Amino acid sequence: MNKEEFYAALKKLETRFEKMEPELETTLRDPAAGVEGYIVVWNTGICAGGPLEFCGKGGTRITPEVTLDEVKMLARRMALKNAAAGLPLGGSKSGLKADPNAGDFEKKYRRFAQLCKPLLFENGGVFGGFGFDIGARPVHPHWICDELGSLRCFTGKPVEMGGTDYDREGIAGLGVAVAAKAALEADNKNAKGAAFAVQGAGAMGGAVIRYFSEFGGVLKAVADPRLGGTWIFGEEGAPAALLDALGRGAIDIAHKLLQDSDYEHLPEDTTSVLYQDVDILFPCAVQDVVTKDNAAKIIATYLVEGANGPCTAEAHKLLHDKNVIVIPDFIANPGGIIAAYVEMTSPVSPAENEEKRTKVNEAKTLTKIKIAENVQRLMKLVRDLDVSPVQAGMYLALQSIFACNGKEACDNTAAA
Repeated sequence: MNKEEFYAALKKLETRFEKMEPELETTLRDPAAGVEGYIVVWNTGICAGGPLEFCGKGGTRITPEVTLDEVKMLARRMALKNAAAGLPLGGSKSGLKADPNAGDFEKKYRRFAQLCKPLLFENGGVFGGFGFDIGARPVHPHWICDELGSLRCFTGKPVEMGGTDYDREGIAGLGVAVAAKAALEADNKNAKGAAFAVQGAGAMGGAVIRYFSEFGGVLKAVADPRLGGTWIFGEEGAPAALLDALGRGAIDIAHKLLQDSDYEHLPEDTTSVLYQDVDILFPCAVQDVVTKDNAAKIIATYLVEGANGPCTAEAHKLLHDKNVIVIPDFIANPGGIIAAYVEMTSPVSPAENEEKRTKVNEAKTLTKIKIAENVQRLMKLVRDLDVSPVQAGMYLALQSIFACNGKEACDNTAAA
């Protein structure tokens, strides 16, 4: 395939994807309880013949402003992410219009779960169940699994409940770190000694710092409002004690270590970290931080998207034009959904999982394998055809979605 043939094939795939409609789109209400929520399942054909046949999966967003249109957009993106991850699993998302900090929230969430029950995959529906997203709290799987009398209805659970605890384990951040390592290796480079900068030191950013440092990377800058802005380190990078605190999510300890240091500090500035002279930049905070207005200021050789949508479409094009390799979010950060897939398919009992952490280890192993393979495939297209990584990633994801309309193709995917 040459470049022109690639673009023609991609356009055809994108046109098909644009014409897709969700397989399930529903609003669930109980006016007496003040409950309104949504479920959207975008596609299930990709998992025909697999262990989760006709199932769509994604997290549960909980905000007072969430809308059906927002959930539809997120479900569509999960279809891409799940396919790009190489999983025989459709995309889905659920949403609850509520304040997770309100005093009556538990009652509302439990009622929402009951409304969703007939649509759950375990009850013969196509909805793969609840999971973590904006608004989620660690107690939520306890509530929902108790309410529905099932440990299968929520992913991201603690290990003692048969889960992978992927947020606390930083499995999504592990995947992002693996994506960066694989991108370097595709260009015959090494993660050991690679300078990197991270915007956002939350669950994602902290895990990226932890795992990419373990690969030998050298943290040269970090930014987070809770750390008081941007901090820039010298040639030796951040010290071990700080790396440990950031990797564990101990923000208060990390902030104190930084305040007691003499490292360069840009107070209340969480943007300058994007413009550091490093090998790899990890934007792990919020969306749209790299735009047409500041893309020219990015000087990192690689940008690996930890957050969802940290670069606009215009920025992607501009970065490609200046030879910055961008590994898009749907290729780099599906570690959470890979862990969810393990939770849903592993036969390991909660007792064995708690004792041996079997599902956690399986999820980490599968994340490493899947994401490394996918980045290698992406980088081959980028280098062979001189196309952008975002276009290459979209091509790979859409190929997976549309190759699986038949059982034979999906059997091959499931075995991959």
